[in-house]
Amino acid sequence: MGDRAQHSEGATSLVAGRALVLGTELRPLTTALPPARVTTKAANEYRFVTRWRVEASREEVFAVLTDSEALTRWWPSVYRRVQRVASSTEPNGVGTRLLLHTQGWLPYRLCWELRVVEHREPSRLAIEASGDFVGSGLWTLVQDGDVTDLKYTWKVYAHKPLLRRLSFLLKPVFSMNHRWAMARGLESLELELARRRGEVAALPRGPVSALWSGLVLTGVFAALALMLLTTLF
Repeated sequence: MGDRAQHSEGATSLVAGRALVLGTELRPLTTALPPARVTTKAANEYRFVTRWRVEASREEVFAVLTDSEALTRWWPSVYRRVQRVASSTEPNGVGTRLLLHTQGWLPYRLCWELRVVEHREPSRLAIEASGDFVGSGLWTLVQDGDVTDLKYTWKVYAHKPLLRRLSFLLKPVFSMNHRWAMARGLESLELELARRRGEVAALPRGPVSALWSGLVLTGVFAALALMLLTTLF
């Protein structure tokens, strides 16, 4: 299959012999956001770019990505709750609004609203985010033989107090959390595609336990404290 998942920098093996996940790019946004809420080069501005390669047609992949209300079933490791806020009056789904509760391997949950702003089947899907995140997301899909190349660009301002206050210190940790979430998304997408084809597929990974999340965060803060002590003494 070749490399199935790519990010913009760094590299870690996702599935031995089958995939490679590269690190997610993290840099200040260039897209203008409301000046009353975001300042230029703010610490809590993020830009993530993720690339996946999936053995499927664009039509198959697009159908899964746009089945937003099924996210808790096919991507349960991240999407904890999905609630429709408003239905679209357009035939292509533009204007649909969903309230989402998401969580990665860190012990905090994000509540944000997704609004579909562009829906070009099967090549482009664009959303706007508000709530704990303020910004935009764009999926682009390109067919390459039997494989679909996906690129997801996620440009956001972290409004949740925890992320806003600690971004100046913990940006690498929040970036790792995003990479983890997108790696789980690729695994879940492939399993969902297999399920829809009638193939036998394993269940997608569920949420990380609160105990594990707490241990991870404790380890992160312990490492930061050690670094600080080393610097001071």
